[in-house]
Order: sequence, then structure tokens, then C-alpha cells
Amino acid sequence: MNRKFLITGAIFGLLAVIIGAFGAHGLKPLLDVAARESFETGVKYQMYHGLLLLFIGGFRMPSFRFQKPIFFLLLFGVICFSGSIYLLATNNLTTIDFTAIALVTPLGGTLLIAAWIFLLVEFIKIKSK
Repeated sequence: MNRKFLITGAIFGLLAVIIGAFGAHGLKPLLDVAARESFETGVKYQMYHGLLLLFIGGFRMPSFRFQKPIFFLLLFGVICFSGSIYLLATNNLTTIDFTAIALVTPLGGTLLIAAWIFLLVEFIKIKSK
């Protein structure tokens, strides 16, 4: 088991539940439908990747060559993707204009895609018994 993956996955999951509840209850009257849906997308992707980190952390692979890159791609991918979505969806609620960080969202998505590609390569390399 990999403790770093498990702890990060648990933190992402915990925060996804907290942020999701806040969005569903606290922000509902303040955001329009499109902003709420965008916010929910950030929560879903954070939770999906938190669960992925838990899966990877509990999975023993004989030679996990891309462990470090996968971890950092998932970590920064979630922070960039979901984090920027949270800020952009709530942009109208603050005096700070977060539209300048709009390109961080696709960057985060690209990092998440790269993590999945690295993971796929690792799984393909596993020899069947």
C-alpha cells in the first residue's frame, strides 16, 4: 500500500463532500444553474480522482515505474481543474475577477488525462498469470 496515495485520496474525498455540500446548500441561492452545474463538475472530478488515488494506493503492482509522476499529475490536475472551476463558478460572488485563470482548467484536465495514460501503461505492463 502507498500511504501518500491513500492520504491524498482521502483528503480529496473529504473535501469533495464538504465542498459539494457547501455548493448544494450554501451556494444554491447565489449561483445560476450553469454556475451550479459547473461547480458540481469540479466536485465530481475531484471525487473521481480521490477514489482513483485510493484505488492506486491499495493496489500492489510489482514494478510501479510511474508512481511518482502519476501521483503529481493527479494532485496538480485536481487542484488546477477542480480548483479553477470552483473559482470560476463563484466568480460573480467576489470582487476578484477569476476569469484570468480560465486556462488553468484545461491544463488541469490535461494533467488528469496524462495520469490516466501513465496508469494505463502501467496496467498494460502487468504480466497475466
